[in-house]
Amino acid sequence: MYQAETPADLLKKKRKLPGSRSSWTRVASTVFLLGTTSLLTDISSEMVSAMLPLYLLVALRFSPFQVGVMDGLYQGATVLVRVMSGLVADRWRRPKQVAAVGYGLSAVCKLGLLIASSSWTAIAGVMLLDRVGKGIRTAPRDAMIAASSQPEQLATAFGVHRAMDTAGAMIGPLLAVAILSIAPEQYDAIFVVSFCVALIGLAVIVLFVDNPADRAVDESEDGSSVSQAAVSLRSMIALLWQAEFRTLIIVGSALALVTVSDSLLYLVLRQRMTIPNGLFPLLYVVTALMFMIFAIPAGWLADRIGHKPVFFLGYGLLAGAYGILLVLQMNYLTAVLMLILLGSYYAATDGVFMAMASRVLPTHLRTTGLALLTTGTGLARLLASTLYGIVWSWFGAERALMIFIGGLVAVLLLAWPTVQRVLEN
Repeated sequence: MYQAETPADLLKKKRKLPGSRSSWTRVASTVFLLGTTSLLTDISSEMVSAMLPLYLLVALRFSPFQVGVMDGLYQGATVLVRVMSGLVADRWRRPKQVAAVGYGLSAVCKLGLLIASSSWTAIAGVMLLDRVGKGIRTAPRDAMIAASSQPEQLATAFGVHRAMDTAGAMIGPLLAVAILSIAPEQYDAIFVVSFCVALIGLAVIVLFVDNPADRAVDESEDGSSVSQAAVSLRSMIALLWQAEFRTLIIVGSALALVTVSDSLLYLVLRQRMTIPNGLFPLLYVVTALMFMIFAIPAGWLADRIGHKPVFFLGYGLLAGAYGILLVLQMNYLTAVLMLILLGSYYAATDGVFMAMASRVLPTHLRTTGLALLTTGTGLARLLASTLYGIVWSWFGAERALMIFIGGLVAVLLLAWPTVQRVLEN
């Protein structure tokens, strides 16, 4: 059953938090099952993507601009289908089936990499379809998490899911390293194993996850029933006129526009210090490990002191990671410190941002709203990766990073008072 109701009702329930003793172990079984699917899917995806930037830049000798475009496609291609998948899931009340289509498409794309060879166009096409699959599944999956969670545990539930999801992002590169150590340069073996793992993840959601129970009405602030309007393009546009939700889209997109993607950040780190190619995937592992460790505590903290302070703290940690990379002498100790801050940033922002949005969205349009939100941030990430690649090619990686740090600080200073005025804690 959809637990999150109107924003006013959620805020009334949130005031009861100081006396609550909720625990992450009490989250719904649906959260754990979806976490299992995400864990397996991320193992499959990260086996492939962890080596991709280095492969493109070093093995195929692509330019930083080409790598930036590829990374932008990887980061932002999901925007092509997110809103449509959200509308379909809300209209049919079948988020599970829509999400399963996305997981299935991503699984099939692993086989596509077997025939892509070294063609930049073919690789880009397969990765584009893989990210389209991600775009289809993300909003319905997050809506199911919110629908099966108590309002006072939203950030905790998302934290549990993100921790399991990120465990897969940590295991995937390690598995790829293990395969290549046994069979050097046998990338086909990685693709085959990746496909098999993705199929297992698809089976979990198809066989064990149920759609949330349908509700025909929402409850108003005074407890009376309010009929839900039909889900349509008009209702989606109406969401954008809701001040709280519109603010989240603008702020989230602005922050994404001044955020350097992990892949490009790791290439900058590799440029500043000597990292053997065989150890390059471990950069993803350390970041994912920190994300996994701090995701649940960050969600728990956000449910108690407020989502906004934890969210903005996360971007402060990101600025600190950029500063370390730009200012300090890079060695293995400072590199690990930078990766710790990077993983902590994800823990404090990813699930918490979805929880913030879930609280202000009406239940019958939650999937559509989350799709709109991730579409805005996805487009901004695509543009950010492309711009960073261009600036890197023109002025160098460090100067490009300096420009992005300045942009991040400026957006944070503008965003905090804006969010403070529009959204109540």
